[in-house]
Amino acid sequence: MLSIYNDLHRAKQTFTPLDPGRVSMYVCGMTVYDLCHLGHARVMVVFDVVARYLRWLGYEVTYVRNITDIDDKIINRANERGEPFTELTERYIRAMHEDAEALGILPPDQEPRATEHLPDIIAMIARLIERRHAYAADNGDVYYDVKSFPGYGRLSGKSIEDLQAGARVEPDEVKRDPLDFVLWKSAKPGEPAWESPWGPGRPGWHIECSAMSTRALGATFDIHGGGADLTFPHHENEIAQSEGATGHPFVRYWMHNGFVRINDEKMSKSLGNFFTVREILVRYRPEEVRYFILTSQYRSPLHYDDEHLDNARAALTRFYTALRGLPDAEPASDEALEERFHAAMADDFNTPEALAALFDLAREINRARAEHPKRAAALAALLRRLGGLLGILQDDPEVFLRGVDPGADGLSDEVIDDLIARRIQAKRAKQWAAADAIRDQLKAAGIVLEDTPDGTTWRRA
Repeated sequence: MLSIYNDLHRAKQTFTPLDPGRVSMYVCGMTVYDLCHLGHARVMVVFDVVARYLRWLGYEVTYVRNITDIDDKIINRANERGEPFTELTERYIRAMHEDAEALGILPPDQEPRATEHLPDIIAMIARLIERRHAYAADNGDVYYDVKSFPGYGRLSGKSIEDLQAGARVEPDEVKRDPLDFVLWKSAKPGEPAWESPWGPGRPGWHIECSAMSTRALGATFDIHGGGADLTFPHHENEIAQSEGATGHPFVRYWMHNGFVRINDEKMSKSLGNFFTVREILVRYRPEEVRYFILTSQYRSPLHYDDEHLDNARAALTRFYTALRGLPDAEPASDEALEERFHAAMADDFNTPEALAALFDLAREINRARAEHPKRAAALAALLRRLGGLLGILQDDPEVFLRGVDPGADGLSDEVIDDLIARRIQAKRAKQWAAADAIRDQLKAAGIVLEDTPDGTTWRRA
């Protein structure tokens, strides 16, 4: 049975969906004012794997990942650049989709945008006011009354008393309590605004996700995911808003992936120590980045450095070398290593243990290749099938191992093939010095030759 660590209860729990056979999942997506960095990539990869595996288990999954396309950061960035906020967000939404596609991330079933759900947001705020969980201030802002919700803090483990100890109301604020948070912001000069019962304005960030998730999945749904930095206050506020508006439990299983860290600091735009996906993909292939993300269990920190990405490249090279040259076959079945893989995935999506099982499977392929080629082919098909559940090992081995053709910057595929043919001719003529010279030339260019009974293959180091 699948177990998931539920942050709401701080324990692993057997996963039982609300509706047998169906899973509803909402993940907080990107705020589109800049390019995606590795932290964003981790969120997308982690929950892409979760959705893939739930579907493999036979569930009909509705996966919703939102886009925040209106908030303070977006408005400020658009004003800095002197362009309409819609042009800014459209550009970065396109870039996000390109990055996601490069990393092999399947599109979510629904991708709601905040600006497309203003009626839902306004209706939820009105309902909160009606149920006395929110109030309109004199200046047109609307605030959530935190003290009206007794369960506030249960996700993050924070108590209202502790939060109040470090909070204060600024002199110019109109909210009743320092813990209250904004649901609707009254219009300010130069900012986009929409009409509402409280005057023109725009939604606060937290209410957007409450309105979009309940609109897509209902008052109660199975899984809510996102980065650990969203636990408080964003997800805590979502619970208060959603349960305050509907009167029903909001989310059954809360999942948060750990931070990406660099030099022992959290990678973030605010700290200025982040790498965009596009910067990393200049030096590493998308599958190498995806593999690197999967080497840490999703709740653990992910430590970024070149060595770890180099290790990911080396690991994938070993996998594709094991797959190389084997014909298509039906996957082997009832394998102990397959059971080990699924046991790891069923234990809160433990991808490092799942990858370890795949490594042992690759070793079995290499052992069987010479004396049991049919079994090697069946095991290779199994390796591909299991790798597909993680979104890896789906390329042609030759394409992966030969790498990117450097063209004018190095030896092209055609030049390498020609040099190998000349080396073979030299060996047949017993011109060993000439053959060795060609091998040395290729080695100096980063080309590794592998002589096999079926011929010579090559890969880029």
